Amino acid sequence: MAAGWRAMGNGDIAAVLDVAEVVHSDYPERPEVFAERLQLFPAGCRVAVAGDGTICGYAVLHPGVLGKPPALDSLLGALPADADCLYLHDVALLPQTRGLGLGEAALRDAAELARCCGLEWLALTSTPPARGYWERAGFAPFAGADAALAAKLASYGDGMAYLVAPSFRPMSSG
Repeated sequence: MAAGWRAMGNGDIAAVLDVAEVVHSDYPERPEVFAERLQLFPAGCRVAVAGDGTICGYAVLHPGVLGKPPALDSLLGALPADADCLYLHDVALLPQTRGLGLGEAALRDAAELARCCGLEWLALTSTPPARGYWERAGFAPFAGADAALAAKLASYGDGMAYLVAPSFRPMSSG
């Protein structure tokens, strides 16, 4: 299977939701969440496309504030004026894409986008099964965690972790 990344369009949201249902069925989000992220920050919205043209993954990223991730299934309203990180809202790839390098490519693209936007950090909320992947890629628990962050993570369910990595160094998934 060959696959690559391209810009997400409004017409891709239904396929993105299909991927989300497979990859993140325990963390559902309304179509409006993806549509709003695409409208607010199109540069951070991409889809992975298989050689046959089907969407097999997606990445939704946007400027954020360290230690203040958005709640699950919530609208932003606007991007924060005081953004200091690129928040990886979601990087989701169907199981059959493993080994194709799409995750690593998404991380390289995220780091480059953050640098282009003048953002020194990448941040994300990790599900328990994905935490090892993100830590191998250079992410670590956020040192400034507070009660508000703990409460937001608890709203997702048990075992969630808020992780950060500097955007200026190469990411590695290995």
